[in-house]
Amino acid sequence: MDLKDIDLLDADRFVRMEHHEMFRVLREEAPLFWHDHPDGGGFWNVVRHRDVRNVNRDNELYSSEVGGISIANPRIDRDDGVFVDQRGLNMLYTDPPKHTRYRRLVSKGFTPRMIGLLEQFLAHRTTLIVDNIIETGSADFVEDLAAELPLQAIAEIMGVPQEDRHLLFKWSNDLIGIDDPEYEGDPGVAAMELYAYAHELAMARGINPQDDIITKLINAEIDGDRLTDLEVDVFMLLLAVAGNETTRNATAHGMHALLSHPEQLHLLQSDVDKYLDSAVDEIIRWASPVLHFRRTTTAPTELLGTEIDVGSRVVIWYISANRDSDIFVDPFTFDITRTPNDHIAFGGGGAHYCLGANLARAELRLIFQEIALRMPDMKLEGEPERLRSNFIGGIKHLPVSWTPGKRIDPPPYERDVSLP
Repeated sequence: MDLKDIDLLDADRFVRMEHHEMFRVLREEAPLFWHDHPDGGGFWNVVRHRDVRNVNRDNELYSSEVGGISIANPRIDRDDGVFVDQRGLNMLYTDPPKHTRYRRLVSKGFTPRMIGLLEQFLAHRTTLIVDNIIETGSADFVEDLAAELPLQAIAEIMGVPQEDRHLLFKWSNDLIGIDDPEYEGDPGVAAMELYAYAHELAMARGINPQDDIITKLINAEIDGDRLTDLEVDVFMLLLAVAGNETTRNATAHGMHALLSHPEQLHLLQSDVDKYLDSAVDEIIRWASPVLHFRRTTTAPTELLGTEIDVGSRVVIWYISANRDSDIFVDPFTFDITRTPNDHIAFGGGGAHYCLGANLARAELRLIFQEIALRMPDMKLEGEPERLRSNFIGGIKHLPVSWTPGKRIDPPPYERDVSLP
């Protein structure tokens, strides 16, 4: 492949998995690559691990707030009210000090103890999720397994009744799958419906506090500073989408990788306690569910020896950084014993390091432990159907089968400790 063959705007090439070869060429020949855009502008692409990490951490020069977060896709970054004009409100669209202040407040709902208590609940739910299908012997892994635990986790965090969790599934699909023909919903309508639903939940918690994380967020206070009602609502929208889609897709990619590399699945099953943590990190590296984020320069600068103007769009490709052979030995080998594993699927540190990283890891540990122990002979029954997107690396459907097993039917879960 030549540089002239590179097209990072063609989502079909990502469906066909051609992007890995495009990024290999870029890492070797053009680690800072200019790409034209049909809107008349263009964007710089950063593809090597060290450079992606450096740009990601320099929020003063490479801003999330003055521009959008995608490759200038107006259907994601537009400011016509569809996405509530999120700059300055949504953590993804803020820079320090706004981002620092926002993060300090919302992190009150994501303390290690809070995540630990939530993990107890999710361990119970994971057993029920597998119970629900284990007798059938076949399933769509994405809809019946990968999607369920993140949905139930986010429903618990947001205070959404579990029977409403599939509303979150539909809304997030309509928002993230805007370029995929399977998802025909209007992203603007989905955003407004999700926003209205989240607003009603937050208002209800203000009147009738509950023992859940959203109540903690509403009441979070540092030195007299609290989140505004609008900030709470926008954060709820972010949770519903980002906290659902990313972990779901990491789970689906991880299962596909394990089933495509049966020796790795057998190794995991041979000693789950020994290999689970390193397997989770390798799954996250392999999946890199968020393929890229965009930044916008706030001043003229030089990057990799190239002069870049103020207001330039700079796209950092996590999926490319996580296959960088300068960092990872045999990066296209799926290896659950990989160590060190310095992937940057959660952002590579800095102000925008993923707030939900520990929760995502907990969910992945739970679901893969349950599958490894209770569905040991799971196998693929077809090829994955991939999301048509150059922003989210998603798998929509993954047919699998296994020898039917027995339900466990655990007793109802009851918290014995109130949330702090």
